[in-house]
Amino acid sequence: MLSNLNGWHLLIVILVVLLIFGAPKLPGLARSLGQSMRIFRQEVKAMKDDDDPDEAKSGSATPAKKTTNASATKSSPAKGGNSTTK
Repeated sequence: MLSNLNGWHLLIVILVVLLIFGAPKLPGLARSLGQSMRIFRQEVKAMKDDDDPDEAKSGSATPAKKTTNASATKSSPAKGGNSTTK
């Protein structure tokens, strides 16, 4: 679908944007769009930086917790099974 687009389509889109927003508002819109993109990139970078250390710390701690929970879960049914057998 996008492969059928050519230069005329882009020209028509630009003309429609000019008609809708008007020429005086376009610089403000472009500036606002640029600031929004800059903030978005900064937030994505911050999220990536936050995720990397957390994965390293929780990755080593999580298996130990899972092992502990699994052993506690296994011992509970065994106790229950012994009391019902008596």
